[in-house]
Amino acid sequence: MPRARSKKTYWHDTQAAPQEYTGSGCLSGFMIVPLAVITVSLLLATLAWKTEPIPYAAPFQLDETPDAAPKSLSPIFREEVLYWADSIVRWASASNLDPNLVATIMQIESCGDPRATSSAGAMGLFQVMPFHFHTSDSPYNPETNAARGLAYLVRSLDAANGDARLAMAGYNGGISVIQRGEWTWSAQTKRYVQYGAPIYSDAISGVSSSSALNEWYSKYGVSLCRQAHQRLGLP
Repeated sequence: MPRARSKKTYWHDTQAAPQEYTGSGCLSGFMIVPLAVITVSLLLATLAWKTEPIPYAAPFQLDETPDAAPKSLSPIFREEVLYWADSIVRWASASNLDPNLVATIMQIESCGDPRATSSAGAMGLFQVMPFHFHTSDSPYNPETNAARGLAYLVRSLDAANGDARLAMAGYNGGISVIQRGEWTWSAQTKRYVQYGAPIYSDAISGVSSSSALNEWYSKYGVSLCRQAHQRLGLP
């Protein structure tokens, strides 16, 4: 569940100022025409450079290919999570996230139960803490819960330089844990990463089942997923 607030760092590109021509001397008449041609060419090139659209660079790529992030969910997830498949893909696209990472977070946090709660006060599909909501928000509304939870996941990924494993630790234990030694993490955060990282790895590898997810389910997810199953009215 997302914990503490964190300031996001914004990076700004800097560009060196062009050097001025410092040469001296007179221009003879036969140099004027070539110089004019060169000047016009440089002017046209400058205008073309300034009007060329700057491509958007996604901050969290799986690899160097812009469309590398999968657009659909792996079949390894529990049926309660797959119930939200279309919404997960849409929410992930809006947040520029891999939908399988989003599904992994939902799997561990709520197993797809939109009314899930925790003893710490976390709420909804993504188990978002109360202080992440606006006063006008409805925390258990799936759209609102996804917006707040995934905004925190994006911040966590940013702080982790795109490392999904560290981002999961930040999502569960607070973004500040990302910069700390893992030996300082709470037992809950260590367990979260212990299962979350291999589940996500299985999801993006193309396998049809995940031993890590099955182990998580048998040890921690049975009652959670049973509750989600009933809440969603699944047969």
